[in-house]
Amino acid sequence: MQQEPAPLTRHLRIHQVRGVTVLEFRGEIDIVAAMEILPSLDRVTGRPGARIVIDLRQVEFFDCSGLRLLYRARQRMLERDGRLYLVCTHPLTLRILRVTGLGRLLPPQPTLDAALGQPEATSGTL
Repeated sequence: MQQEPAPLTRHLRIHQVRGVTVLEFRGEIDIVAAMEILPSLDRVTGRPGARIVIDLRQVEFFDCSGLRLLYRARQRMLERDGRLYLVCTHPLTLRILRVTGLGRLLPPQPTLDAALGQPEATSGTL
């Protein structure tokens, strides 16, 4: 398993699993955390044809800044023919995704294995 250097933020860890880049968000994802995460998110989602998982299992708080990050990642991946998968188990974050409709565009999976097992045709598309 190849691992990228960890970004200098306490809110994000980036690593590789089976050829897929995993962005593991951690802690409280608010406007300050989003500003720390954004440069790394843009770097990773800027690759054409990339396969990326955003893992929210270590998130304790998630507000509209986090939603903007997810939506931005999704848009960038669609523009570059990439695939974006989401892992989330926190009930409040799942509720935010459901209420805002983002969960329909980016269906959350309960585990990394479940996200990686999704068919290519259903991930990241409308």
